[in-house]
Amino acid sequence: MSDTDTLDKTPTPASEERPVKKVGFAHRLWTGEISYNFVGHAKWYYILSSILIVVAIVSLLTRGLQLGIEFRGGSDFQVAVSQVTNSTPDDFREAVINSGVSGMDSSTVTTIGGNRVSIETRSLDVDEQVKVRQAIADKAGTTSEQVDYQQIGASWGKQVTQSALIALVVFLVLVSLLMGIYFRDWKKSISGLVALIHDLIITVGLYALVGFSFTPATLTGLLTILGYSLYDTVVVFDKVRENTSSLDDYKATYSEAANRSVNQVLVRSINTTVIGVLPVAAILFAGSFILGSGPLEDIGLALFVGMIIGAYSSIFIATPLLVTMRMAEPGMKQQAQRVANRREKLAKAAASKPEPQSEPSGFIIETESSDTPPEVFIRQQPVKTSRSKRVK
Repeated sequence: MSDTDTLDKTPTPASEERPVKKVGFAHRLWTGEISYNFVGHAKWYYILSSILIVVAIVSLLTRGLQLGIEFRGGSDFQVAVSQVTNSTPDDFREAVINSGVSGMDSSTVTTIGGNRVSIETRSLDVDEQVKVRQAIADKAGTTSEQVDYQQIGASWGKQVTQSALIALVVFLVLVSLLMGIYFRDWKKSISGLVALIHDLIITVGLYALVGFSFTPATLTGLLTILGYSLYDTVVVFDKVRENTSSLDDYKATYSEAANRSVNQVLVRSINTTVIGVLPVAAILFAGSFILGSGPLEDIGLALFVGMIIGAYSSIFIATPLLVTMRMAEPGMKQQAQRVANRREKLAKAAASKPEPQSEPSGFIIETESSDTPPEVFIRQQPVKTSRSKRVK
C-alpha cells in the first residue's frame, strides 16, 4: 500500500462533497422552521391599538374634521394666475379678508397646479359674492368675469354626509354577512368587522390630527382601504381555516395552528402592502408638494395610512381576536388539554428510553513498511482490515 493510496482515502470535507442549499426566509416561515408568536403577544397589540384609537377619538372631539366645502356648504372661487409661488395662498387670503366682507378669516386658499388658485369661503349673498369676486380678480390681475364662482348649499352637504354614512353601514353589514357565509363562522365575521372599524377610526382620527380636508375624495379613499383591509383579513383567515381543519390529531392547538398561519402569510402581506403603498406614496407626494392641494392629497393620505393600518390589523388584531374567542370555547379548551397530555406522554417516554451504547471511536492507524521512517495516517472510519489495529 503506497502513500498515494493512503492519501486518496482521506475523507473529503462535507462542504466539498455536497454544497449546502440555502433556504430563504419566506420558506422557513412557511415550513415552521422559524416563527414569531403573534398570538401569544396579543395583549401588547391590543394596548397599542387602544392608544391609537384613544388618540384618534380625542383628536376628533377636540380638533374635529376640517370638512370640505362639499360637506359644510359655502362659496367656491377659482381663478387663473400667471405663476403660483409660496406666497400665493397668503396673498389671496389677505385679499379676501380685506374685501370688505365680514367673516372671511376662516376662508381656505389652495393652489391647483402651477397656475390656478381656489378660495373657499362661507356662504355669501349676492352683494358679498360680488365684492369677494372683485377682490380676487384684482389680486390675480384679471377681470371679475374670469373668476369662476360656485355656490354649494348646506343642504347638499348634508345629503352627501347622509349618503356616505348609509354607504358605510351597508358596506359593513354586507361584509359581515359575506364572511359569515364564506367561513361559516360568525366569530370570523366579528373579528373582521372589528378590524375594519379599527382601521376606520384610526384613519379618520389622523385626518383630524393633521388637519387635512375631509372631502368626497377622502370618503372614496376610506371605502377603498376598507376593501383592501377586508381582502388581507380574508387571506389570513383562509389560511387559518386550512391549518385548523385537522386538529383531531392532537398535535397542535387552535392557537398554535392560527399562529402558524399568520407566519405563513406574513411575507406575502408585507410584499403586497409595500407594492401597494409605493404608488400611493407617489400620489400623496404629488398632491401635497407638487399640486399643493386637491383630490390627490385627500385620497392619497387615506390610502397611504389605511393600507398600512389594514395590513397591521389583519395580522395583529383580527387573528389574535379570533383566537381569543375560539380558545374560550369548551371544545377548544378540551382539545388543548388533550394536546398537552399527549406531549406530556411523549416527553415521559423519551425520558425513560435508555440511551444507546456508544460505539468505539473507530480511530484506525495505518503504517507502511519502507526504508524511510513510517508515516502514520489517522482516519476516523470504523473499518476492519487485517493490517489495521484498533486503538482502545
